[in-house]
Amino acid sequence: MSLNVGDAAPPFALPATGGQTISLDSLAGKKVVLYFYPKDDTSGCTKEAQAFNALRDRFHEAGAVVIGVSPDGVKSHEKFQAKYELGFPLIADEEKSMLEAYGVWVEKSMYGRKYMGVERTTLLIDEAGKVVRIWPKVKVPGHAEEVLDAVLAG
Repeated sequence: MSLNVGDAAPPFALPATGGQTISLDSLAGKKVVLYFYPKDDTSGCTKEAQAFNALRDRFHEAGAVVIGVSPDGVKSHEKFQAKYELGFPLIADEEKSMLEAYGVWVEKSMYGRKYMGVERTTLLIDEAGKVVRIWPKVKVPGHAEEVLDAVLAG
């Protein structure tokens, strides 16, 4: 991970669901939960999205916005969002510029084969755009609750 707690979050402006472009600047003044995931509509990614979605009202009440990011395109994101009634935006980073800037586009290995992919990671960014917490190599069960606890504590 190239980012550390206390660093300024790297700027971005990318297409997202709902026909919008989301930028770090547009989120100024809000706590932001950015969660990076590998692929729409796969088992672990679906469970993670559903867990964040189940707590979205509590995140909102705590003044935080939840945003998912993956290299899938906007059309894929919109199908995924509709299928699971996700109430938060999903950013499409098909060029992987944001994934690389945040240090989550990494070499992975499966069955001895090396490939590039997203390391499931979540960041909490404060109202001033500083990284206040990083969860690398996320395990999905209980993760959304742990992130909410950090938002509430912060």
